[in-house]
Order: sequence, then C-alpha cells, then structure tokens
Amino acid sequence: MNTFYITTAIDYVNGSPHLGHAYEKVLTDVIARFRRLMGDRVFFLTGVDEHGQKVQQTARARGIPPQQFCDEISQEFRDMCAKLDISNDDFIRTTEPRHKKVVRDLLQQLFDQGEIYKAEYKGFYSTRQEQFLQEKDRNPDGTWPEIFGEVTEITESNYFFKLRQYQDWLIEHLKKNEDFVFPRYRQKQVLEFLSEPLNDLCISRPKERLEWGIPLPFDEEFVTYVWFDALVNYYTAVVDKPGFWPANFHVIGKDILVPPHAVYWPIMLKAAGIEPPRSLLAHGWWSINGSKMSKSTGNFVEPIAFAEQYGVDALRYFLIREMSVGQDSDFSLQQFLARYNAELANNLGNLVNRTLNMTNRFAAGVIPAAEAPGEAERELQTAWEKTRDEVVSLNEGFQFHIALERTFAFITATNGYIEKRAPWKLGKSAAPADQALLRTSLATMAEALRLANALLVAVMPGTSGKINAVLGHRPAAVWRDELVWGARLTGNKVAETAILFPRPQTTK
Repeated sequence: MNTFYITTAIDYVNGSPHLGHAYEKVLTDVIARFRRLMGDRVFFLTGVDEHGQKVQQTARARGIPPQQFCDEISQEFRDMCAKLDISNDDFIRTTEPRHKKVVRDLLQQLFDQGEIYKAEYKGFYSTRQEQFLQEKDRNPDGTWPEIFGEVTEITESNYFFKLRQYQDWLIEHLKKNEDFVFPRYRQKQVLEFLSEPLNDLCISRPKERLEWGIPLPFDEEFVTYVWFDALVNYYTAVVDKPGFWPANFHVIGKDILVPPHAVYWPIMLKAAGIEPPRSLLAHGWWSINGSKMSKSTGNFVEPIAFAEQYGVDALRYFLIREMSVGQDSDFSLQQFLARYNAELANNLGNLVNRTLNMTNRFAAGVIPAAEAPGEAERELQTAWEKTRDEVVSLNEGFQFHIALERTFAFITATNGYIEKRAPWKLGKSAAPADQALLRTSLATMAEALRLANALLVAVMPGTSGKINAVLGHRPAAVWRDELVWGARLTGNKVAETAILFPRPQTTK
C-alpha cells in the first residue's frame, strides 16, 4: 500500500477562520479522501501557527496571556474543521511540546554544522509580515506596499541561516523536478525569484522585542523567527511515523509560495540532510461579490454560519465546483444559489427522489433485477464507463471542478434516460414486455444513481452516505469495485423519500 502525506498550511491565529481557510481545508480534504478511495494509506495534517509578534500584540491589547488567546482561536479552527467534515488525521499547534522539541533539535543541528551565525542587522522591518525588507521590496515611488503595513528601520544583532549558499542547489532541484509546484506555471515564478541573489535568512528575534516564540537552544535570549518555526510543523507531525516523509503535497495559498514554502523550506531541509517535500500545491484566492474579502465592509463569508444555513455539503460542492485549482475565483450568493438549485436540488436531488418514488410505486419499494437491457440501457452504461474513466483521471490531476461537471453530466443523462423510458407509462401497461422493461428501467436508474454517487463521496461525504442509505446500499471495501456497473442493488429495500437539498430560506 502506498503512503500519501498531505498537509494544509497552518493558519495564523491572529484572526478567526474565513472562506479562504475553509476552501483550503475542503480542497485538501477532497484530495485526501480521493487518495484513500484509491487505496493509499493517507496521513492528512492541518493545524495552527501560534507564535509571533502579531499574536503577542493582540493578546496584550486584550489583556490576556498569549496562550489563552491562542487556545481560543485554535478552537475556532478545530470547530470549522469539524463542521466542514474535514477528515484530518492530526491537528498540530506550534505551541505544543512535541513541535518545540523538533524545532529546537533542528536549530541546534544547523548551528552545530555551522549553518547559523550571529551578525548585526540594520534595515527595514515589517511588523505585519514579521519579516525584514530590502530596497527591492519598495514600490517604484519609494513607498512600501500596503501588504507590509507599518515599516520601521531597526538595528539589532540576530542569528542568520546560510540560505544563500544553497541557491544553486535549489535552482537545479527545481529544474530536475518540473512538477515540484502545481500549477506548473507557478514554478516559473519561483525560478524568477531565484534569478537574483538570495540573502541569508534572519531566523531569530531578540526577546526584548518578542517573547512569544520558541527560544533558540544555543542562545535563550532570542526566539525563533516565526517562519522557521512554522514550516517545521510538517516534519514534526510525522517524525515518529515511518514511511510518510517526504510529504506528497503541501497545499498552500499562492501568497506564501515564495519565498517561505518554495525557497526557505526546501533549503532548510537540505541543510539538515532531510529530503524535501515532493510537491507544493498553490491555490488561488477567493473574492466576494467581485471584491476583496473584508470583514470591516461586510464583504465576508463566515464559513460555519454559511454551512449551517445552506448545508455543509452544498458549501463543499460549491467551493470545489466553482474554483479551478490554482486559479482565483469569486464567491457570490447568487452563483451559489444558482448551482444549489440547478445542480444539487433539481438534478441530483430530483434523480434520488424519482428513483425512490417509482421504486416504491411500481415495485413495492424493492429494487428489481434488470431483465432485458435495450439500446437506451446500453447507451447509459457506455456513458458511465466514459464518465468513470474521465473523472478518476481528472481527480488524479486535481481537476476536480471538471470532474464534477462530468459527473453531473452523467446525472443529467440518467434523468434523460428516465424521461425516455417513462416508467410511469410502463406501469400502466399490463403487457409482460412492458412490465419487464419497467423492472429493467427501475434497476437501471437505481444503479446509475449508485454509480454517480460513488464519484461524489470525496466532495460530499455526508450526502453520499445518505444516498447509499436510502438505496439500502453498503459500499464495497474497495472503491474501484464500486465503479463497475452491475446488480449490487437488486433486492434492496429503498426509503420512501429523501430531502437532501431543501429549498434554502434566504433573507435576501
């Protein structure tokens, strides 16, 4: 059995979870669930980044200890994962002893190897981004980009990691591993960043300026730079789990690809003699109603509240259906409701209820055996085989939005098959041939529903389970076996009805 280790970025606890956090968790969950279906032994990690100046400042402003503040916000992220049906195997916090130990061991190793040195630094510092800046970071007019917030000039002694000496190695590594970053065009952005000489990385902050961090093992008067601390979480979680490192994918937002994940992280690992991750998956950003997300202006989606109002799987479906992995996308209630009504309620929901209704009406609620498949049945089976192969391949390439489009095209084709066979007409006929065709049509529509549902389990696990339940179906242990057209449902007693996607009650 292959192992598959996948992580999200760990979310900074300076604020509550928003739609971008929800999307990253759902996307990673869909990948993890799909790999489990494909037979891999999966380890899925998420968590929170709890150190740094912003946390220290926010906690002081509220008059509470930093750990108490972290505990509160960390729980919000845990609650979001639970609400959104995220199947993570571990939830890591950078304030946990297990993580602090790995960070300090790694720092001590690099220091002993001569990879870390002390020097005086004079330059510009962004508190918001918790990083030192260079002249090249300025706007053409000499101002600092808004992303950096307030920038101050400081002079202080710090410890530096010899990042620069590994630049040539990293360039060569990227050229040899063209799929290191997905989508591939973002790998070119990394190489463009590396076209200019790297500076060594300042990996400490003096305690008189920042107390909330992991102390350096070789100088307790300094704490670890938040990125050097945070990135190590991916390794911490599996250091005692043989077979999972290196990570198959780190799923991150495009804003933290360069330099943290694509430059700092592989070089840190290389210097420590640890194999770098196999790939980074950099996803895009969500706007809301065509504008940047902003809580202050009300242009904001609170994921838990939204899921409670419209359904967890409806939100999961929209996030995966609407965004092409790697690209940006827009979230609007109007577009959400359009997909909810047309695709979930009217297409999938309608197929489920037609299947249940007609099986109860014409077969006493028991799915009959197919007796004499005709051209219409063979056409639907052919459509299934094409859909199945396409969807599996698309999912392997992270093209989940297209895979869902293909799956729902098959659901549409199944509803079209029902219109063509018109079981309600066949049920009125006493002719033996019509009764045989009725039984065949009922078996065919139930089997097509079962198969389509098998393709939805990674994206809509709750809904998929409900559909299996109303069909009286217990899925096979091997998912691939579930994708073969057959007679698994013959003799199953079905439920009378199922309301999977009730008409949403909106206030707008």
